[in-house]
Amino acid sequence: FSYRPPLLDTILFAPYQQRRNRRFNQSKKLLQLEKMAGERKAKPDLVSRDYTIHLAKRVHKTTFKAKTPRAIKQIKKFAQDAMGTKDVRIGTDVNKYVWAQGVRNPPKRIRVRLSRKRNEDEDAEEKLYTLVQLVEVSTFKGLQTENVDSA
Repeated sequence: FSYRPPLLDTILFAPYQQRRNRRFNQSKKLLQLEKMAGERKAKPDLVSRDYTIHLAKRVHKTTFKAKTPRAIKQIKKFAQDAMGTKDVRIGTDVNKYVWAQGVRNPPKRIRVRLSRKRNEDEDAEEKLYTLVQLVEVSTFKGLQTENVDSA
């Protein structure tokens, strides 16, 4: 039939209209979130934090001979994400701790202190770098991320 009454129109198409509106609102919210992400607050320059890195989940399903090298790369990647610097320097104590059990068996977890420091090199690309240092702990149970006073 050629004429469709408005009531029937709302009954038939209301669910589709609601779904379309919901999608539209979700996309608007996403745009707002992206806009807010661009306007982040400036991070404080020099800061130190203690983190526990779960290496086992980061090197899972990796070939034996690539496990410990992958663990080192994952520590670097974690430091980059946490501190927002591309230049990450791993301390020798961290390297020795990760390599202590060989190439096939890196430790399950590691507690590290990430310190964002100023680059002394004048012609460096970035003015900040991250230093990764080992924090010795007896157990990893109940540890959380902690800010450390760099005195």
